[in-house]
Amino acid sequence: MVSDQRQHWVDAAVAADGQPGGTQSVRRSFLVLRVVAAGGDRGVGLSEVARASALARPTSRRLLMALMAEGIVEQRPRTSRYVIAPHVHLPAARPASAPLLDAAIPHLNEAAAEIGDTVFLTLRSGLETLCVARVLGSYPIQVLTLDVGVRRPLGMSSSGIALLATSPLGAARRIVMKNQRHLPAYGMTFNDSLAAIVRAKKVGYAMREQGLVPGTRAVSLAFGRQRGGGAPAALTVAGIARRMQPSRLVDIIDSLKTYANRILRDAKSA
Repeated sequence: MVSDQRQHWVDAAVAADGQPGGTQSVRRSFLVLRVVAAGGDRGVGLSEVARASALARPTSRRLLMALMAEGIVEQRPRTSRYVIAPHVHLPAARPASAPLLDAAIPHLNEAAAEIGDTVFLTLRSGLETLCVARVLGSYPIQVLTLDVGVRRPLGMSSSGIALLATSPLGAARRIVMKNQRHLPAYGMTFNDSLAAIVRAKKVGYAMREQGLVPGTRAVSLAFGRQRGGGAPAALTVAGIARRMQPSRLVDIIDSLKTYANRILRDAKSA
């Protein structure tokens, strides 16, 4: 099952509309740049940029033309998709290094082998989630809902909901309000997101009954503790819907708890 590259959300310009003209243009340009960078080698189309940035198509196109004029973005002739120019190095668009990551990799491999479905490690990054690792399981059909380095707004994916559920409800509500304009593209509303967060607080994990790819489901467990409260990381298992039934869910959550504890243990001793 192919990765869903339709949307690559960033929230670098949440308050851009309230800024003076020059500042607004700069922030919007960086927002579009990050959307293109998140598309990787596959690139993104104009419609994808407009949806992901919540900008009008003419505005998105104008900013893309400006970035192309500066040699930062290129448009592939065959597909008309936009990519970052090969000579441009954008470390901020790539997965951030994290103390948990080195400790996590062996355990992610074990988890994927045991569970059989795709396992993701996601970190909280401001108002976003950032996928920093993905390991495929052994089941013949794997769900690749996102690539390493992809960012999405907190409050729409199972990992983002699980992470927000570890914060006080008032703080989670404020974050979802900032991200709410992005939610409809994923079939979510503000109330849907808030209800999912409350439910995750109650049961200790988050699950999307309908994953980002039709016919799939995803379950996430947040773990760890960061300064100021809330968990910094989440483990996610994504699989086809028939493999993510309630009877199997308990075993998956138990496995994720075990591997989360092992990751934290090894990160502390590193």
